[in-house]
Amino acid sequence: MNSSLRHWREAATLILAAGHKLGPGSLSSRTPVTSSSDGLSHLPHKSCFDYDVLMLKRSSKSGFMPNAYVFPGGTVDSSDFSSEWLDIFQSFRNFPNFGLRRVKQPPETRPPIFATDRLKLGSPIPGEVAFRICALRETFEESGVLMVVSKTEGESLLKGFEDRLDTDEVTHNKVSELDSSELTKWRALVNQNPSNFIRMCRELEVLPNIWALHEWGNWLTPKERQPNRFDTAFFICCLQEIPQTMQDEREIVHFKWSTPSEILQSFQAREIWIAPPQFYELSRMCRLPLLNDLHNFSSKRGTEGIEHWLPVIVSEDGENVTLMPGMNHSLYTQH
Repeated sequence: MNSSLRHWREAATLILAAGHKLGPGSLSSRTPVTSSSDGLSHLPHKSCFDYDVLMLKRSSKSGFMPNAYVFPGGTVDSSDFSSEWLDIFQSFRNFPNFGLRRVKQPPETRPPIFATDRLKLGSPIPGEVAFRICALRETFEESGVLMVVSKTEGESLLKGFEDRLDTDEVTHNKVSELDSSELTKWRALVNQNPSNFIRMCRELEVLPNIWALHEWGNWLTPKERQPNRFDTAFFICCLQEIPQTMQDEREIVHFKWSTPSEILQSFQAREIWIAPPQFYELSRMCRLPLLNDLHNFSSKRGTEGIEHWLPVIVSEDGENVTLMPGMNHSLYTQH
């Protein structure tokens, strides 16, 4: 982690999409969202989607975005950059970034969260790896969804990666098959101390499935939200089916699996509140309503690199307006 940052705290978040179950009772895993469709005809109907996205409601007591619906994620911990991960990923130490695919983006245009030389900060763990570990750990803490693979499965993923680039199916992305009591035990321990995530992987002989996460975006918190400002790496992962999910009853008080259009409609009907990055990313996903298309797109574009984005909040005619990347607005370019 970069302790030299003065205005930002580094963080990671995971956009988790999961396919709808097929057959009798398939709708039981979904969380319905009711809202008015007035003025929302530009959004695809929920029936167009064959997947849902996991959203978590933050506690009203949260110091950052209370009551907001967010993707799983949180602040990076020093243990995410611990040298102990070298032993966990021992078979992958000789591969660049532990076998993650090479990003084609020129180093000089990479955002600081990935361009920073972590060795100079005292960690042998590359940022591309550590922030994926952070996203997976936080997802486990907040929702109970644990994405790990056995060491044998990890080696198979690495060997067969080139073949998977051309597949049209969501293959290796699945959650842990540990029994619920074991998951509950380790989840409590990781919530108590993030370094227990390393201990869990060592004792269970599993690896965080960093290869299932693809780079998706990089968002900065607007300066209007001082003093809590974050530089957050966004990753995306597609699962074949919706996994068992449980809020932690601490930071997270409720969860829902819903289609991107349902979430956006619920937000615009003022039934829930989501932050600008969530609104922007869910809107992007509306262009890809099929899970395989989303998986293939995110897998391929994940090697193209990402940009550093900052929403800008301005006041116009007595109303706060959030300006997003790509908007043709003079006030955005001034910031």
